[in-house]
Amino acid sequence: MPAFYISLYSFLLLFLSTLTSASEPKETHLIQDKKIKLGMSNALSGPAASLGQELKKGANVYFNRLNQNGGINGSPVELISLDDGYEPENTVNNTKKLMQLQVLALFGYIGTPTSHAIMPILKKSKIPYLMPFTGADFLRSPNHSNILNLRASYYQELEAQVDYLIAIKKFKRVALVIQADEFGLSAQRAVNKILTDKALSLTLTARFQRNSNDIKRALSQLSEQPLDAVIFVGTYQPFINLINLANAQQLDVLFTSLSFIGSHNILNKLPPSSKVIISEVMPEPEACQWQVCQQFINDMNDAGYKELNRVQLEGYLNAFFFSQVAKRCEGNLTRQCLLSQFEQFNYEGKSLKFNFSQTNQGLQQVFFSYSQAANKQSLSPALTH
Repeated sequence: MPAFYISLYSFLLLFLSTLTSASEPKETHLIQDKKIKLGMSNALSGPAASLGQELKKGANVYFNRLNQNGGINGSPVELISLDDGYEPENTVNNTKKLMQLQVLALFGYIGTPTSHAIMPILKKSKIPYLMPFTGADFLRSPNHSNILNLRASYYQELEAQVDYLIAIKKFKRVALVIQADEFGLSAQRAVNKILTDKALSLTLTARFQRNSNDIKRALSQLSEQPLDAVIFVGTYQPFINLINLANAQQLDVLFTSLSFIGSHNILNKLPPSSKVIISEVMPEPEACQWQVCQQFINDMNDAGYKELNRVQLEGYLNAFFFSQVAKRCEGNLTRQCLLSQFEQFNYEGKSLKFNFSQTNQGLQQVFFSYSQAANKQSLSPALTH
């Protein structure tokens, strides 16, 4: 074939190739070939919406910072977020969708009943389930190699609460109000074991329906006998409702609750006389001594967020530690490599130690936050367990 026709033929092939490439969305190509996809299903609507929104906000701020600086070994992170409204059935459907999108891992899910609902999927697929916003016992024991928790467990939080109520406040009459699902059952198992070890027992246990504010029946049970304290397990809306109703009836007890309540939603909305203590798994950002906390504050401020809270910090730390571990898979970031590197990873900063060498839980600390009325009576305003 003459050289002229060969050159013309090559030019036509090149031209057609250019047209084809131009017609393909660059973003799709990037997602398929370059992006590290993480799947998140949590509550962006409903009674736990603030937790999902704030956790996602903190994670996104870190990932945006990371991507602006080259991502993970040159690949940007994409957080694919779906709303489940804190309803287990929605979580199952969302998880199936995320797995069809071939996400590297499931990341930053919220809730015990939602996590419990997808356990069959996690066990069968072995997909990494990273840093869920729950302290549930079944995510920690038995140890599943693909489930990795950042936060302290509900058992550790409840142990700190019970120690405070029994050892420091010398209370003897303690009631438990729980959400009637796996979240409440998990807490009930923990409290009963902790008290049994101390040769004690609960005065009563009351229940209420998830995703509802119908707490009057539980309050009626609490009002039937003298109590010193009430341990509450649920979301922030029914908790506020319970406290307001108790305040209206002049029920003078100390209320405690788990970190899942979201103290940023609670403490500034309480009647002044209400005594409330919330166990926390993250320090107050502005008072935090961890080196990464200053980076969190700077990045959040740069992103335009001035009101900072512990849930945002947890989301930020979830993203931070995921990225630190994923960077160690320099050749090929696979699920197997990611899980292997988590097992080997150790991090030690200023008063912050993080590792999975002996357990599938990275952090162990529990802190307390207090309402104004409870803080005035507290013997230990900065208790860390």
